[in-house]
Amino acid sequence: MNTPDKIQYLTRSGARIINPASVHIDEMVDLNRISTDITIHPGCRITGRNTSIGPGSVLGAEGPVTLDNCQLAARVTLKGGSFTGTVMLEGASVGPCAHVRAPSLLEEYSSCAHCVGLKQTILMPYTVLGSLINFCDCLLAGGTDRKNHSEVGSSYIHFNYTPQQDKATPSLIGDVPRGVMLDQRPIFLGGQGGLIGPGRIEYGTVIAAGTICRRDVLKQGRLVFGNRPHSSGEIDYDPAVYGDISRLLANNFIYIGNLIALYHWYKNVRVLFLKNRYEQACHDGALQAVAAMIEERVERLSGLAKNLARKKHCRPQELHARFIKQWPKTAPKLECELTLKLAANMRNQFLKKMTAKAKSSYIETVRTLSPAAKAAGTAWLQSVVDSMAGLGIS
Repeated sequence: MNTPDKIQYLTRSGARIINPASVHIDEMVDLNRISTDITIHPGCRITGRNTSIGPGSVLGAEGPVTLDNCQLAARVTLKGGSFTGTVMLEGASVGPCAHVRAPSLLEEYSSCAHCVGLKQTILMPYTVLGSLINFCDCLLAGGTDRKNHSEVGSSYIHFNYTPQQDKATPSLIGDVPRGVMLDQRPIFLGGQGGLIGPGRIEYGTVIAAGTICRRDVLKQGRLVFGNRPHSSGEIDYDPAVYGDISRLLANNFIYIGNLIALYHWYKNVRVLFLKNRYEQACHDGALQAVAAMIEERVERLSGLAKNLARKKHCRPQELHARFIKQWPKTAPKLECELTLKLAANMRNQFLKKMTAKAKSSYIETVRTLSPAAKAAGTAWLQSVVDSMAGLGIS
């Protein structure tokens, strides 16, 4: 079916397509995956056999939207920009001039203002990004609802590339084992600032505006402010030289562990709350997105190992050598963990507690879990993270 026929079909079925002549729907798009309860504004392009759009979604209210192989749940709002290989769950919204690349996952009611760039990014429920932000290779969690949520101020950058030309730089702002429970203190990253990956930021942290954070913040309730002072003048610097990589490796393994924990959370918990084909499409897309993120992180660590093997090192060279030697055996272990039933007994104990008082919606069920049930779920997911962290090169 060509574009005019598809648009005519959707319009006759109840879809609101403003200026149909300006809208393109590729022949590969499966109309069975497109709700007729949607609004498409002028200039939008929809492509990809895996594209799915749930009811109540609105595309292009403030500028054209290009949507390629994305899965949208109900009531997703994309005001303008380019979206590729992205999963957006119920109520997620993105402002105009966005550039969102695969794979990315925006969970329920997360939102971005205008001019935001994402890739390899996970925004957990209710989290907010301001405007003019580059936030690739990050996971952001924290908060409980729309009034109490983690937020990143405008003009923020996650620095995810190094002078050594590697991208083993993912940052955890919050985490998965506690973040999925929707009961943690929010995190605030002040505008006109940045975070140098790979980093870890604990719940309850406030990083003041204009601050470039170059370290982990692992205690709750901390205020971080000011940039590291630099002496004037010039110093010798060779970007081919690696120093101590122990923190880099530890944070990468912990990040991968969190991704694997999130994958198992979708596989075992979120799957219980799928109500229609649009939610099923989003669920399938989310699993694929997280798996692709894990693959990316493993690939970046492989790149680091290759860099270390051919470049000069600073002390401690012993750790460099161990990583280079052990990585070929470690990488397959990280990649295969998605198929394993990790911590099965702990998982089953949590699922028993959760299903005993499950509500109709995912969000409502998680909110009403007892403290004991939440603790059981967090312990299960944390054990997954710890098992991955334990694979780190010591």
